[in-house]
Amino acid sequence: MIHCQQLSRRYGNRFAVQSVDLHVAEAELVVLVGPSGCGKSTLLKMINRLIEPSSGDISVDGQKITAIALTELRRQMGYVIQSTGLFPHWNVANNIATVPKLLGWSNEQINRRTEELMQTLGLTPITQFKHKYPHELSGGQAQRVGVARALAADPKVLLMDEPFAALDPITRAALQVEVRRLQQQTQKTVIFVTHDMDEALVMADKIAIMQNGKLIQFGKPIDLLINPVNDFVRTFIGQSDLGLKLLSQRQVAQYVHAASITACETRHYWQLDSQQRPQRLIGGKLDPEQRQYVTTVNAEWLAVPTMSMKEALSRMVWYRVSVLPVVNEHGVLIGEVSLRAMMQPPAHAQSAVGTT
Repeated sequence: MIHCQQLSRRYGNRFAVQSVDLHVAEAELVVLVGPSGCGKSTLLKMINRLIEPSSGDISVDGQKITAIALTELRRQMGYVIQSTGLFPHWNVANNIATVPKLLGWSNEQINRRTEELMQTLGLTPITQFKHKYPHELSGGQAQRVGVARALAADPKVLLMDEPFAALDPITRAALQVEVRRLQQQTQKTVIFVTHDMDEALVMADKIAIMQNGKLIQFGKPIDLLINPVNDFVRTFIGQSDLGLKLLSQRQVAQYVHAASITACETRHYWQLDSQQRPQRLIGGKLDPEQRQYVTTVNAEWLAVPTMSMKEALSRMVWYRVSVLPVVNEHGVLIGEVSLRAMMQPPAHAQSAVGTT
């Protein structure tokens, strides 16, 4: 999809980006991450020619971007920045419709696309939000409008330059999940810039770590965590919470195992209702003296196969249990995940309700 070959940008004798080779496949979300001044934003801006390379080539779908008219190239690429860049004198609907209007879409098409994106990005109720102006929005709402505007003309590629850096942690976490969900739903190719390794781990299919204008390591998050190529990558990833970062990249589905539903005096077991949904846990507390302690199951500590093991561990610690019930979309028990299993190599998911 996007291929950078020996890409460099020089300012005098200093390289902002030096000899970068990078391939981003179609429908991938790739995160460029590194310390301030490492060249990640410069690299992003060369892809849509906001900055021209000093040397090297960039191609999109096999065509060099220098062979594409500049206006056409930029219309193929949505662009989201930290400050949103919304027009202050236009309301939400007009801001979202910016590019479709430039492309000559009909009013009906524009209205339909605007409302579709507002619904998708949670800018509801639509009748209320579409008439608001940027100064009337929260930071998170404004950034949602910025993402909607970038997607309005249905571009092939979405470029995002530290879009959540100025947001509070709760809003930032919510938008990370929202953008990731939207990318998976639309299958857009996304290149996302951040200086935050935790954000990169949450967002990325693949991560490119940069230092001093050079691409140091590129790969899947789990590969970078397990096999950092040098001390810089190892330090940048962070060693103090490496175990938690690894768990954030693994899902409950990889660790689920059989859940006992038969009464037993020597180990924990689950009591189910008539629809096979977990109601109570007998035993299973972190304190071994509470072997027959009865805990009522509540929705807050149910696990689902797609949940990260980091979140599962957090719930176990918070509720002081050594196991969580794993349920399907109907709330039916399909197995359990435990602290003991967490210490083992991950296995494939299985449907695992048993009687032993």
